[in-house]
Amino acid sequence: MTASTLALPSAPELPAVPRISALVRHAVPRVLEGMIIPVAVFYAGMLAGGVTVGLVAAVAWVYGGAALRMARGKPVPGTVLLAMLAITVRGALALVTGNVVIYFLQPTLGVFCASLAFLGTAASRRPLIQRVTTDLVPLPEHLVGHPLMRRLFVHLSLLWGTVQLANGSLSLWLLLSRSIETYLVVRTAAVAVLMTVAALASVFAFKRVLRAVQRA
Repeated sequence: MTASTLALPSAPELPAVPRISALVRHAVPRVLEGMIIPVAVFYAGMLAGGVTVGLVAAVAWVYGGAALRMARGKPVPGTVLLAMLAITVRGALALVTGNVVIYFLQPTLGVFCASLAFLGTAASRRPLIQRVTTDLVPLPEHLVGHPLMRRLFVHLSLLWGTVQLANGSLSLWLLLSRSIETYLVVRTAAVAVLMTVAALASVFAFKRVLRAVQRA
């Protein structure tokens, strides 16, 4: 029996977490496309020709993005197709009723649903935040089931549930008590700050837990 036969199997390597700078470079274009530019397009259209022009411009932006992907030979993600459907229905309802609040109310209600999903699954066997994390960073089963990682998922569920609750509460208050212009500017800035802080806190916590697991 040789020494190599007696050698213990090496411990499985833990997945590497991308650097903060890489995450920022990855996130910025998506934040611009999904949050900043649609609001800017709607606001510019509203200033140029009123609410109707703003709604049409926002819908055109979403469809234009899908058309550009198709023109480049890239598949249109299912999330984009759902966004196209949602914005079409919201825009049509706002135009028919003449009430632009309806256009922004549905996404706000969706934020509350996300908050309930994060908080409600925090102590479950497989919390929602675990599914989101494993979609972004492939994690081996032995790491997912580690007690430190399980505790992290609970903490992250509470963090993101609270952040989304604050997001929805602020959005709803602004929508019902302030002008659309104030809603667009304040809500967009506040949500960007909230999401950035929560994302950075999540990444730092994840890295700290990975280091703790490696030392264990």
